[in-house]
Amino acid sequence: MNRKQKLMLARILLSAALTVILSIVQVQGIPGFALYMLSYLIVGYDILLKAIKGIVRGQVFDECFLMAIATVGAIALAIYERSGDYTEAVAVMLFYQTGELFQSYAVGKSRRNITQLMDIRPDYANIEEGGKLVKVDPDDVEIGSMIVVQPGEKVPLDGVVVEGSSSLDTSALTGESLPRSISAGDGIISGSINMSGVLKVRTTKEFGASTVSKILDLVENASSRKSKSEDFISRFARVYTPAVCFAALALCILPPVFNLISGNAPSWSTWIYRALTFLVISCPCALVISIPLSFFAGIGGASNAGVLVKGSNYLETLSKVKTVVFDKTGTLTQGVFEVIGIHHNILEEEKILEYAALAESSSSHPISRSIQRAWAKDIDRSRVSETEEIGGNGIISKVDGIAVACGNDKLMHHIGIEPVPCHSIGTIIHVAIDGRYAGHIVIADVEKPNSKEAVAQLRKAGIEKIVMLTGDSRRVAASVASSLGIDTVYSELLPSDKVDKVEQLLSAEGRNAKLAFVGDGINDAPVLGRADIGIAMGAMGSDAAIEAADVVLMDDDPLKIPKAIKISKKCLGIVYQNIVFAIGIKLLCLLLGALGIANMWLAIFADVGVMMIAVLNAIRALFVKNL
Repeated sequence: MNRKQKLMLARILLSAALTVILSIVQVQGIPGFALYMLSYLIVGYDILLKAIKGIVRGQVFDECFLMAIATVGAIALAIYERSGDYTEAVAVMLFYQTGELFQSYAVGKSRRNITQLMDIRPDYANIEEGGKLVKVDPDDVEIGSMIVVQPGEKVPLDGVVVEGSSSLDTSALTGESLPRSISAGDGIISGSINMSGVLKVRTTKEFGASTVSKILDLVENASSRKSKSEDFISRFARVYTPAVCFAALALCILPPVFNLISGNAPSWSTWIYRALTFLVISCPCALVISIPLSFFAGIGGASNAGVLVKGSNYLETLSKVKTVVFDKTGTLTQGVFEVIGIHHNILEEEKILEYAALAESSSSHPISRSIQRAWAKDIDRSRVSETEEIGGNGIISKVDGIAVACGNDKLMHHIGIEPVPCHSIGTIIHVAIDGRYAGHIVIADVEKPNSKEAVAQLRKAGIEKIVMLTGDSRRVAASVASSLGIDTVYSELLPSDKVDKVEQLLSAEGRNAKLAFVGDGINDAPVLGRADIGIAMGAMGSDAAIEAADVVLMDDDPLKIPKAIKISKKCLGIVYQNIVFAIGIKLLCLLLGALGIANMWLAIFADVGVMMIAVLNAIRALFVKNL
């Protein structure tokens, strides 16, 4: 509890103690009035000041105005009736402030949970100078610098381990409690904690572009993107509050005037009391506070599970997803291709592999890297010239002055060469050397361990259709889809074809059903932006994909996708529960108040009690471990 909350608690306890004493001792006359007003001002002076400032600024209709009018009106009514009982007025302000304190503590607690969860910003980076480690600001470390990460320290920047081995605690990033082993040659991401050995790391990104910086930026800006439910509540409160104020005024004036016209006693005090009760009941605190808190807690719970949602609007849309479309490579599969066969025609296997590795040496595509790894020798790039990469088809280069083409069937047809069919399951890279067909290389990708379970969990989460898009051949795509249990597969697609397929799937969706696309590569960025919800693999995914996505999975585990959908549905369920509960109770109590059945004590429950219950319910969105 912070200093401001402690001060509020002290005010509440002092006012409550004084009110209880006054109700027992029953001090009458001016001394009694003065003591009750002291108790009232101790607990409510700030609400009165806020109400006055709101009136001055022209922002009249808020909860402070409602509380001020209701309590001051109750005091005035007690003076008019000469009852000397100001307990109800003080009690309304007392319980309102208790509710505000509870709400402040609950919001603060949820913020602290998220702050602790995201406490991954490194304070420094170690640079070795003259045999000593010097601590510098991570912002001052350039790409390609060598940094040292000691046991127990946070990794300050993304990079590649050059020397040492260790275990990393990545739980703050991925939600995964098991440590990750790392050694020389492995990539390392900022925000993780080095648990054992000393690591020397060559940085690959500046701090502003590092994983930890992007995560913090995503979380800090998530609240700026409001959901439709939040926007609805904001608009509702702007219309609702003045409406109930005028309704209370009508309840105060019209029945007495009608009685007066009818020749009966106007009973002003009775109807003023009912109008004041009506105002207390009508305060929209429960909705205005609990709905944003529900989304805030939902985003925090998702972050705790290693799923970063960029805004509550995306969390709301995610709960309505009925179709999930996957890119294959790096999403459902590991994206780690291996050469499993070389079928030669005019040259030996080793020579075909050498030419292919050299031709592919300028490409960073996973297939190109797998061919280079299979060659396993230093590549002399001076032997390569005039490289042309044809998107979705392959590469044409000159190696030692000889034209070498590596790619799929389309590339072979493009250069006028008939490829030899291959019956092996895998990605087939045809190789043509000096205008003649030389043979083909068979490359296979490996499914991620959790892909099959992720597809099964998506169905349990209510997903009606699961689709896979890939640039691979029909045979490879059909084999993967069959193994994972995917409904529909579209193969041999260029990046532009993927956008077209997603457009077709979107047009087939109903108005309320949403489509999510899951991808990781640069070529997935346009599709991620076009889908209702774009989900990117954050650990190995490209910067462009992460930037275009609405949801980022921090450990590339496809099981996090059904987890994210379940979190969103739980959060939206809590939001709807709070809306129905708060509005339902208030409408019932407003009716009872207008009929004179409800008194100030029921009004206090309708305001503070409903708010407390709604806030407690909202905090449940933080707890997502067992989903």
